[in-house]
Amino acid sequence: MTELPPTPLLDQVTWPADLRALDPGQLRQLADELRQEVIAAVGVTGGHLGSGLGVVELTAAIHYVFDTPDDKLVWDVGHQCYPHKILTGRRDRIRTLRQGGGLSGFTKRAESDYDPFGAAHSSTSISAALGFAIANKLTGRPGKAIAVIGDGAMSAGMAYEAMNNARDAGNRLIVILNDNDMSIAPPVGGLSAYLARLVSSREFLGLRDVLKRLARKLPGPLHKAARKTDEFARGMAMGGTLFEELGFYYVGPIDGHNLDQLIPVLENVRDAAEGPCLVHVVTQKGKGYAPAEAAADKYHGVQKFDVITGAQAKAPPGPPSYTSVFGKALIAEAESDPAICAITAAMPSGTGLESFAERFPERSFDVGIAEQHAVTFAAGLAAQGMRPFCAIYSTFLQRAYDQVVHDVAIQNLPVRFAIDRAGLVGADGSTHAGSFDITYLATLPNMVVMAAADEAELVHMVHTCAVHDSGPIAVRYPRGNGTGVPLPEQPQRLEIGKGRVVREGRQVAILSLGTRLEEAIKAAEALEARGLSTTVADLRFAKPLDEALIRRLLTTHEVAVTIEEGAIGGLGAHVLTLASDLGLTDAGLKIRTMRLPDLFQDQDKPEKQYADARLDAAGIVDTVLTALRHNSAGMDAGALA
Repeated sequence: MTELPPTPLLDQVTWPADLRALDPGQLRQLADELRQEVIAAVGVTGGHLGSGLGVVELTAAIHYVFDTPDDKLVWDVGHQCYPHKILTGRRDRIRTLRQGGGLSGFTKRAESDYDPFGAAHSSTSISAALGFAIANKLTGRPGKAIAVIGDGAMSAGMAYEAMNNARDAGNRLIVILNDNDMSIAPPVGGLSAYLARLVSSREFLGLRDVLKRLARKLPGPLHKAARKTDEFARGMAMGGTLFEELGFYYVGPIDGHNLDQLIPVLENVRDAAEGPCLVHVVTQKGKGYAPAEAAADKYHGVQKFDVITGAQAKAPPGPPSYTSVFGKALIAEAESDPAICAITAAMPSGTGLESFAERFPERSFDVGIAEQHAVTFAAGLAAQGMRPFCAIYSTFLQRAYDQVVHDVAIQNLPVRFAIDRAGLVGADGSTHAGSFDITYLATLPNMVVMAAADEAELVHMVHTCAVHDSGPIAVRYPRGNGTGVPLPEQPQRLEIGKGRVVREGRQVAILSLGTRLEEAIKAAEALEARGLSTTVADLRFAKPLDEALIRRLLTTHEVAVTIEEGAIGGLGAHVLTLASDLGLTDAGLKIRTMRLPDLFQDQDKPEKQYADARLDAAGIVDTVLTALRHNSAGMDAGALA
């Protein structure tokens, strides 16, 4: 007789309360079904896959043991949260992940009560969970706070800052260290699993409490020795001495895919009367999906893919990405200049520095998720005569702003900032958008801020950075592919603070910064078709401004429009300030600034995001025509039709 397949359990689980109604013996089947659902969904949408597959059992176990959402579950970064979303009422929308109008690829407070804290940047979970735990303590409310943090995220100082202040939370705070790279623990075996269950049990904790009380009655030196003996004995057995010194009761390492180990340990920790606890769980990124397990990156981030073969959809051939152009240009500079070195904060592939590291391993530094350290480290290198390039995403450089100000700009040190992912970034949404770097860098004395209009300009700007030794300098460029322009065989050193005119006209001036230049040219063509002669300038520099060029354009055209891929306070604000300083505003100057809207834009295709922001050709044309109608009531209406 043919054996019937088991009845699907995932169809019976919409909320964690449904999960908690299952028998423990059913959780293995549920986890298997949950893993297949994640694979099927990401095959349709693309996104982060390997990290989510690694925490399937852990996710199910946490929601089974703890009373979420009253117990607050905080995921660090959040790219591993797809299984969590499926189990918390969002399975029916899981195939809208990272799509316009769909689910975020990260945890998001506005999306669900089960997402108590939004996250997409690393190493924030323990601080946030500590806040929840202390708030409950102060108000007398029940409830635990559980932070799940990866071993990579533990490379950031913020995680240890939080742990150093966690004692007051008592047993309300539980940190789960998801070690998916075997970077901390030895291989997990039966003995370590047994020890983890033993030391988290009521019996052990009760006995330990009795021994502690007895030890307190001993003379001071003996009491101290007894306490250290307890901590270091367990530290030698299980590797937790560091966490013990920070005030956490350490349990682990345990197998994060073995529900028979996970459930009792988490239950013991939940019910413990001890203070803050750290549970060390070892998982395998990409677990349960052979193509992911075999891949070097464990399918960390994927395009849409065939679930059967694992083959990812390939984008049609096109121009190189800005990231790869930067990486190759930097290698070319380093070939002839031994003082050039490169720094990244745990993003060697994302910033294009993998090839640089292979070519110049002694001059390449991955400092981990530690952007503050990266910037000050670069400042030290620059102070000693090196030419450091600090390659960091715009959104992550925000984390090191004080170091940019205090350690670089005030000291006028020639640190070169390569700012990837400038502007809107598509599916990653507002948490990863590079919206603010023009504003927060161009306000600083001594800083030079450039924006590449295309990949050829990026090559010139990398060279300009390399030879600029009189202070800090930054070049920003977007995610995605270039425009297809030929790359220069020999890069040019750009004159600091000088733009270029790419199209000459008489009536309308479009002052562009960055890769909106292509849309500015399209807009100029559309305006020319309406009889409006249009100049297009690529300013190249947000700071220092090309004052002579800007003054000429503002005083010889009927209307001027600035456009940038950044928030308010950037290029447009600086041009308006310059016009005011020059007294041009007294002459009835017609100027409009176009920038990103004053809101956090949700995920969508980049072209749709820019259209929504009115930073496309149609938006530019509409802005120009509206300005002319408003300011030129006597103009021939036919010219504006």
